[in-house]
Amino acid sequence: MHIRFWGVRGSLPAPQLPSQVKSKISAILERAKAANLDSPEKKERFLGDLPPWLFGTVGGNTSCVSVHFSESQMLILDAGSGIRELGLSLGLEKTKVKDHHIFFSHFHWDHIMGLPFFGPAYDPEGELHFYHPTGLAETALQGQMSSPYFPIGMDAMSSEKKFHTLPPVYELHGVQISHRKMNHPGGSYSYKIDDGKHQFIYATDTEISSADFLETEENKTFFLGADLIVIDSQYTLGEAIEKYNWGHSAFSMAVDFAANWNIKHIVFFHHDPAYDDHKLINNLQSARLYMERLNIHGMELSLAMEGMEITL
Repeated sequence: MHIRFWGVRGSLPAPQLPSQVKSKISAILERAKAANLDSPEKKERFLGDLPPWLFGTVGGNTSCVSVHFSESQMLILDAGSGIRELGLSLGLEKTKVKDHHIFFSHFHWDHIMGLPFFGPAYDPEGELHFYHPTGLAETALQGQMSSPYFPIGMDAMSSEKKFHTLPPVYELHGVQISHRKMNHPGGSYSYKIDDGKHQFIYATDTEISSADFLETEENKTFFLGADLIVIDSQYTLGEAIEKYNWGHSAFSMAVDFAANWNIKHIVFFHHDPAYDDHKLINNLQSARLYMERLNIHGMELSLAMEGMEITL
């Protein structure tokens, strides 16, 4: 399976401010003064040696992740503002995906706000399938596209629309998809996608608690030994303590959780909109140092960034 990140922020979009762009340019120019850039090779080396918070950006769109099984088969996790970028990309593909399967963790605004701008939804030859473990999807999605919140309703989306209430285990494209309710105000569901070879867990918007570490059959069946988990890591530990019961986790707790369940690769996700690129990269570095202090080996750590791709 091939996983791509289209939106990685939480709560609301966080575009780069002009002041942040200027600050990056200034920092790069300071470094360039001491560098010898008199050849294309040296320029490429200079750019390659820049820290990731300067050369690139984490991105500012809210939650949206695509999972491809072939050129024409995919599913989508959440429809935050990042789904607009996904739609634009799909419009450029030679092999057109006609059926779009969107699984929602929950219906807070940052996870549905991009749906009205998803281009394929307006293709009369396509189908839109919406999935959630409850029967709330149709009411929630129609609600955001109604007056006075939006100028057009879902009936303007000319693709055929189908709403599905998920059973405990659902099969799509020969892949098994299961879900588990997580600790978040109003409820949020994580999804495990199992293609028979690898297991990928999408666990945004969760405040990790002691119950998530218990060796219950439910926890072991869902989490143990997964190849990859994309998990809510919105806060530092200090902020998580201050914001207890807000429904989000600290990156250090996410490390503890993944290590507890022997998960091979953890991707920090649902970044705080107040964090700039420098802060997020520092959090990743701090998490790696934390792993070293705890003597945790064999687990890979990554920071979710728009455009990032992972193949299992």
